[in-house]
Amino acid sequence: MRVHPISPPSVYGRLPVERQNLTPARWLEQRPPDNDGFGTVAGVCAPGFDSYARILHPARLGEEPVRWDRVAAAYERSVSAETRWHELIGARDPILYRNDDTPAVPGVWDEHPHEGPTPADMARTLISVLSQHTRTPDRCWYGLWDGYGHYDWNDTPVFRTPGRNEILLAGPLNDADSPAQDPHEAWLEIPDLWWPQDRAWCVGGDVDLVSTYVGGSAACIAQLLATSGLEAHAVAETSTVN
Repeated sequence: MRVHPISPPSVYGRLPVERQNLTPARWLEQRPPDNDGFGTVAGVCAPGFDSYARILHPARLGEEPVRWDRVAAAYERSVSAETRWHELIGARDPILYRNDDTPAVPGVWDEHPHEGPTPADMARTLISVLSQHTRTPDRCWYGLWDGYGHYDWNDTPVFRTPGRNEILLAGPLNDADSPAQDPHEAWLEIPDLWWPQDRAWCVGGDVDLVSTYVGGSAACIAQLLATSGLEAHAVAETSTVN
C-alpha cells in the first residue's frame, strides 16, 4: 500500500502548487452573498459566460467507454440535458445507486460513470477543443479540492467556491490531465476547475458529480456540443448539476 507523505507536494502532476498569490482565483469568489450558486452550473463552473455545456462522463463496458444514449436505448429511455444517471438505469437512490440492486446490462455497460472531476480520457478531448478558444493556452490556472485526502493540505492557502475549498495550481492547458498520466500517480484526481489567464472559458467538476460543466463563448460551447468524442448538452448557468 502506498504511504502518502504528510506534507503535500510542491508540484501536482506537472502543475506547480501556488502558495503565495491566489489573486488569479479571486474572481471565482466574487458571488452575491445571498445566492452563491451552490448546486448550479455557475456554482460548479463559474457565472457570467455566454453559453454552457454539460458533458456526461461515460459509463464503461470493460475498458470501453459507453455513452449514456447507448445505455438509454437499452432501457428504452432517452437522454436530455437534465437526465440523472440513477433515473436512467432505474435505481431508487440518487446517492446510493452504486449499492442499489439495479444490475448492469450485459453487453451494454458494467461500470457506472466516473464520479468526480473530469475523467482523463475526456480531459484530452477537452484540451484539444479548448486550446482553440483562448489566447493564453500556455498560462492556465486550476482548482483542486482540498478534501480528496491523498495529502494533508491543511497549511496550504485555499480559495473558496460554493461548498468547496480549492488549492490553486498553475501550468499550461496541455498539462491539465498530468496528475493522471504518470503510471505511478494515476490515482490522483485531475483538478476540478480549469481556466486560462484570459478567462475565455472555465471547466468545472466536483467529487459528487458524473458530469463536467464548461462555460465559454457561444462558439466554444457549440464546438464542444459538436465534438464526436464528447456526449454534451447545452445547459444554463442556473441549471441544477448532476
